[in-house]
Amino acid sequence: MSSIPSDLRYTETHEWVRVEAGVAIVGITDYAQESLGDVVFVDLPKAGDKLTRGEEAGEIESVKAVSNLYAPLSGEVLESNEDLVDAPETINSEAYDGGWMYKVKLSNPAELEKLLDAKAYKGHLEAQD
Repeated sequence: MSSIPSDLRYTETHEWVRVEAGVAIVGITDYAQESLGDVVFVDLPKAGDKLTRGEEAGEIESVKAVSNLYAPLSGEVLESNEDLVDAPETINSEAYDGGWMYKVKLSNPAELEKLLDAKAYKGHLEAQD
């Protein structure tokens, strides 16, 4: 079973969110990176971009497939993880740490309540298998 940290929130499309002082740090889950295989490229939103919950926020490409990244929350992008441009494989080795993708200043913090907690996300994964 993939790692599912209990302090994060999750989407059904396998993004994770960690909120610190009104800023959401976003990445993809361990399950997602395992499913994708070796990540070779990411196209991330840029600082200043406005994201809407549920809409496309970028792409991630692996040796197996190209997948869309979806915004788990609405807000303005403050920063993208530029380290992933040169080392996208960091997502495979550090999905919840160095493999974070971007940070968003939340425009609607109430959207956090729509995200899954670790237990609900684990149930979602089990239902997929």
